[in-house]
Amino acid sequence: MQHRKVSDLMTRDVVSARYDTPFQEVARLLTENEIAALPVVDNGGRPVGVVSEADLLRKASDRPGTDGRVPLPPLEAWERAKAEGARAEELMSAPAVCAHPDWNVVEAAQLMEVQHIKRLPVVDDVDRLLGIISRRDLLQIFLRKDDAVREEIEHDVLQDTVGLAPAQVSVDVDGGRVTLQGLVESRSLIPIIVRLCTSVDGVVGVTDRLSFRVDDVGRTPLRA
Repeated sequence: MQHRKVSDLMTRDVVSARYDTPFQEVARLLTENEIAALPVVDNGGRPVGVVSEADLLRKASDRPGTDGRVPLPPLEAWERAKAEGARAEELMSAPAVCAHPDWNVVEAAQLMEVQHIKRLPVVDDVDRLLGIISRRDLLQIFLRKDDAVREEIEHDVLQDTVGLAPAQVSVDVDGGRVTLQGLVESRSLIPIIVRLCTSVDGVVGVTDRLSFRVDDVGRTPLRA
C-alpha cells in the first residue's frame, strides 16, 4: 500500500512573513492571499512561529466598545502581549509545530489533533521551509475515486499483503465505504483484513460480511 505523503498534498508556494514584518503588512498578506495563517521565518528560512487571523484580531477584541466598556472576560497576559504587538514576532504563536515531507497523512493528522492546530509548516532535514499543509489538504485523500480505492484493496491488500486469491473476497466501494464479502480460511484473519482496508487512503468505513472456515480464536459458533 502506498499512503499519500505530506509532500503529495502540501502547498509549495508558501506565503510567509519575517520576524520584523509589521502588523499591517501581515494583515495585507493574509487578506490578499485569502489565507487564514502564515509561517514566520528567520533569516535562514526556518519557521519560528505561525501568525493567524485570530492573532491579529486580538488587537481589535481588546479595545473598549463605543460605550467605553472593556471586553469580558479580560485577556490573559500572553493574549494581551499579542494584542499589543506591532510585528510578526510579537503576534505569532511559537514555536512553530512542523511536519516533514515524507510523513504520511495519519502522522500529520495526529500531530494536528494533539496540538490543536489547523496547519503545519513543512520543513526539510535542516528545518528550512518547504511548504505548508492544512486540514483541508489532508481531506483530499477522501476525494479518491471509488474504483481506485477498490483496486488498491483488491491488489495491494487482499492479494499482495494477505495472499488471497482474487475470487475469495469481493470488494464493493460506494462513496468511500467498503463492503467485503467472501470466505476466508480462519476467523483470526478477518480483523486483520478489516484493519488493512481501513488504513487505505480514501476509505471512510468498512462493512465486514466475511465468513470463515475455521474458528481459531474462540468457541463462538462458526459463521458460514
